[in-house]
Amino acid sequence: MSKKEKKPVDRVFLFLTLGILLFGLAILTSASGPMGFERFGDTYYFLKHQFLSGVLPGVVAMIFFAYVPYDRYKKYAFPMLLLSIFLLALVFIPGIGRDYGTFANSWVSIGSFAFQPSEVVKLTFLIYLAAWMEKRSDQLKDFNNGLVPFLAILGLIALLMTLQPDIGTLFVIVFMAFVVYFAAGGPLSFIFGLGAVASVSMWVLIQSSPYRLGRFMTFLHPELDPQGVGYQINQALLAIGSGGFFGRGYGHSLQKFQYLPEVAGDSIFAVMSEELGFVFTSVFLGVFLLLILRGLKIAEKAKDEFGKYLVVGIIGWLGIQALVNIGSMVGILPITGVPLPFMSFGGTSLAVSLAAIGIILSVSRQANLK
Repeated sequence: MSKKEKKPVDRVFLFLTLGILLFGLAILTSASGPMGFERFGDTYYFLKHQFLSGVLPGVVAMIFFAYVPYDRYKKYAFPMLLLSIFLLALVFIPGIGRDYGTFANSWVSIGSFAFQPSEVVKLTFLIYLAAWMEKRSDQLKDFNNGLVPFLAILGLIALLMTLQPDIGTLFVIVFMAFVVYFAAGGPLSFIFGLGAVASVSMWVLIQSSPYRLGRFMTFLHPELDPQGVGYQINQALLAIGSGGFFGRGYGHSLQKFQYLPEVAGDSIFAVMSEELGFVFTSVFLGVFLLLILRGLKIAEKAKDEFGKYLVVGIIGWLGIQALVNIGSMVGILPITGVPLPFMSFGGTSLAVSLAAIGIILSVSRQANLK
């Protein structure tokens, strides 16, 4: 192994990640306590599950990916695409695919083991996409040889996710793909055109589902159905507003006591805001922004285009996921059920996110950072 490969990982990025992770576990402990006791008779049920199914495998994966040279993944790019398709198809197999009470059949359950394939696909598809973009970087400005194949690949993934349907995760993956396409030199005219097509497609998907249409109308008019489809956003706004500048204090949320739905999942930001208030929540957002900016610096200094595209894609997915989650809680975006990275309950999401962080750390080991 060369001296260049023996460089340490970027400690700033690593410490920012670990800081957010530990903070997220603390918030999850508080937010999920009443629900864990009510459902399972254990205040720390969700914390234990998050540690065993998310933190533990995620940290192991992060260490593994951090110390395996990331450029080795290029030769597995096409198998990664096949794996992505296979994972998304698994949810349609009777007896394996599960919905667990949601509107999307987006889980796979084999015995006592269950996971969300779409979360894994964020990473496997990105690896394929980064390698494909590097190989075709000189053809991306060509409509037939650049844009059309890109749309065909993305369209196949989008179709499988739409059939589940998992529109929130689909939006994250599409955004991630657009970011990598732009970073690889895709023309702005193509990107704006793709954005317009994606917007029309999203509107068609909203119109085709009474549940999604109801959520969208509630986003426009939260007061329309405060006890029905608008209940979650109204309770979230009440929680955030009651936090004031300095919050009620850690562990003193009122909304987490069976008032606010999904307190451990996509509503965890509202509980955090209620307990810690505007000031401390702003500090958290500032730290998350520093993580994004440090990641972009690693991408800028990456030794090759493949590493650059990997980091840009991961940062794009974590950034847009945080934006969509927080935006839905403060009422500037419709509620989609997208988790807040490193904070929301969900073992698959956390483990895959930490694995992705490991890839960024691997890129940083060979980047020209100062």
